[in-house]
Amino acid sequence: MRKVIIILGIFLLSSMLLQAYAQVKPDEKLFREAKVLIFDKEWKEAQEILEELLEKYPKSPWFSQALFYNAKCFEEQKGNELEALDEYKRYIKRRDRSESLTEESERSIINIAMELYRRGKKSYLKEVEKRLSSPNKVVKYYAAIKLSYIKDKKAAARGVPVLKEIIREERDHELRDRARIALLRVDPKALKDFEEERYDRKAKVLKIRVWEKGELKLRINIPWALADLVLGAVSEEERELMIEEGYDLDRILKELGETGEIEIQVEETIIKIWIE
Repeated sequence: MRKVIIILGIFLLSSMLLQAYAQVKPDEKLFREAKVLIFDKEWKEAQEILEELLEKYPKSPWFSQALFYNAKCFEEQKGNELEALDEYKRYIKRRDRSESLTEESERSIINIAMELYRRGKKSYLKEVEKRLSSPNKVVKYYAAIKLSYIKDKKAAARGVPVLKEIIREERDHELRDRARIALLRVDPKALKDFEEERYDRKAKVLKIRVWEKGELKLRINIPWALADLVLGAVSEEERELMIEEGYDLDRILKELGETGEIEIQVEETIIKIWIE
């Protein structure tokens, strides 16, 4: 008798689950199917389902999320960066957008714009610069740090005020150090304002001087604690590239530690590095 009751219970539960599944609205069903495919990184298949949802059910409560994930699918497929950019912009204009997905969308827009800029489409850098004034600090900081990587120092310098803001106001030590490294990439002299605030005047300082044809062309003083942080952040791949160019970073650091001073001369250019 007990066995019969258990079987009946299982049967009833299964029937209820099947009935509940059957009652799932078609737009929600499509959204669930797409999410499973996204989890498996089946971007193209997921995108096809999401576009069906977006086309057939414009008033669906799942529409906004579908729009975001459709942008994500575009982003993950090479050659669809412009479509991804448009979809993310459509999403952040929605009134029913979520705060977390909006932040993620803004970061993705920055990444896509930077990639397009690297490919020679210079106008897309405006998408990054625009986000330097974002009310969302995460987005604003992300844009400034990303800008610090570009070779055009005049454009990269537009992020300097935000980098300085991070150093002055943020409590997160790691974030402040990331901003310092970014500032070093853009304009080492800009760190001078923060040297006395951050480091003891008696602390060791890395000094770099460059002379060309006997004339002093560059003077940089960097607190050794910060210089050590920057040098330690250089990846193995980057170190290998430097060796190929004739600069062995590990050897230079070892020599600097042993002698306290390094002098490099290339034709009429003399570079002196020492710790004081």
